[in-house]
Amino acid sequence: MRRRVPAAAGPRKESLAGPRHDEAPPDWLRARILHLDPEVMVLDKPAGLPVSARGGESLERWLPALRMGKRRDPQPAHRLDADTAGCLVMGRTAPMLARLNALFAARRVGKLYWAVLRGTPADEAGLVEVPLRKVSSAARGWRMEAHPAGDPARTAWRVLGRGGGLTFVELRPETGRTHQLRVHCALLGAPILGDALYGGGAGPLHLLARELALPDLPLRVTAHVPDHMRAAVERLSAP
Repeated sequence: MRRRVPAAAGPRKESLAGPRHDEAPPDWLRARILHLDPEVMVLDKPAGLPVSARGGESLERWLPALRMGKRRDPQPAHRLDADTAGCLVMGRTAPMLARLNALFAARRVGKLYWAVLRGTPADEAGLVEVPLRKVSSAARGWRMEAHPAGDPARTAWRVLGRGGGLTFVELRPETGRTHQLRVHCALLGAPILGDALYGGGAGPLHLLARELALPDLPLRVTAHVPDHMRAAVERLSAP
């Protein structure tokens, strides 16, 4: 049976001036709140919107509008690449932010990603356990690469569907290195579709932080599939 994927609202062009803390969040941002309680907010971050940036549009600019009755801006408890869509957990109080940071550091957070790969891994499931390090050059800028002297990195993966030279996979990172999923998928011989840096070709990155589980709270949240991934996910999910 074909998997039905709900649509996700996207950001709209707004004034370059950031919102005041006493303003309500705009409709596109409010629609992306997946969970809200007095201490925790989980946002369905749009692909292409960086969490923070020195200039230009970023989620950081909208944090005052997400106070929603609090005296401080909510703060992200973990990283999520600009081009990755999906679950972003934020602490609404200083004690909860500290607790969330500790849970992520202790790897007590379950993370599940969906990705569409350009290519077909040989197996149906496995574990990539390859250390990563950051390198840079004048010609290519910075990137991550596999290297024995790098930081330990482990990713469990499982195929959910194949077809037309693409593969739909579930990824469960056991560590949280920068670009870990992107490099590990490339090492499988099937980089993430749209990941030009690691061989996935041009276009939007087909990577979604689909689900986060924090059993200590307890909390489990699922993000919507972004529009640019919908067609591929539905096609590759069909029997």
